[in-house]
Amino acid sequence: MNPISDLYIPDDVCAAEAHARCSHLGIGAHADDLEFMAYHGISACYQQPCHWFGGVVCTAGNRPLPGNDQAASEYAQRRRAEQRRAAEIGAYSFVHQLGHSSQSVQAPEGRQALVDQLENSLLTTQAEILYTHNPVDQHPTHQAVCQAVLAACLRIPPHARPKRIYGCELWGSLDWLSPSDKIGLDVSDHPQLAQALNQCFQSQIDNGKNYPEAVIGRRRANATFQDPYNADSVDQLWLAMDLSPLIAADASAHPDSLKHFVEEKLQAQHNKMLEALKLIT
Repeated sequence: MNPISDLYIPDDVCAAEAHARCSHLGIGAHADDLEFMAYHGISACYQQPCHWFGGVVCTAGNRPLPGNDQAASEYAQRRRAEQRRAAEIGAYSFVHQLGHSSQSVQAPEGRQALVDQLENSLLTTQAEILYTHNPVDQHPTHQAVCQAVLAACLRIPPHARPKRIYGCELWGSLDWLSPSDKIGLDVSDHPQLAQALNQCFQSQIDNGKNYPEAVIGRRRANATFQDPYNADSVDQLWLAMDLSPLIAADASAHPDSLKHFVEEKLQAQHNKMLEALKLIT
């Protein structure tokens, strides 16, 4: 079954203009991922005439309901409407919901189709800053989307690639990284906007997940616990890692670069933890 694609432009400009003006692009797996992990970009662009946030949501996010395809379809439609509402509230340049299933993007053939679409999104926006999932997020669909994003970036000319790509925390923090490899993104601005965006996704809240409070709680906790010695310098932080080396001009020549990149990060944290043990033995 072909996925149902939904491009929504809140201020009704043409698609070409909506993409061309996009300076900050978020690519997430599900509806609500953008608002949670890419709020730094949403906030940076909010009410800024020279900066615009655009979003791509890769899957429909419908829950498989055996024997009840209608209910599953209605749930996907509800999530699509919630994502559109978030785009209105956040004054996004556009949000493009691609409508794939989680199963398809986790499979090689489906992920290849996703890469094709993301390549087009990257070419038409040529955003300066890109937000996506980190490569070892605990959700397998998030992992697959991260891999598809990196593959799509490597397909386009180096001069058209984002200047910075952030791999953000979401399911799970970035505790597998050493502190020097973590980037704290200040997400303190526009707190009422953040609350309003988080409240858009009632379909998820109804399923027993208190995301609005949890996301704000994590942001506040990050701001306090990121530094054990100095007073808090900001009210809220979201953690990310710099994936930009993986889309450098020569990165496509190394097919296993993502694996080696993650292994290096893990080794650095491993060494740091062993060094800490030496201090107390």
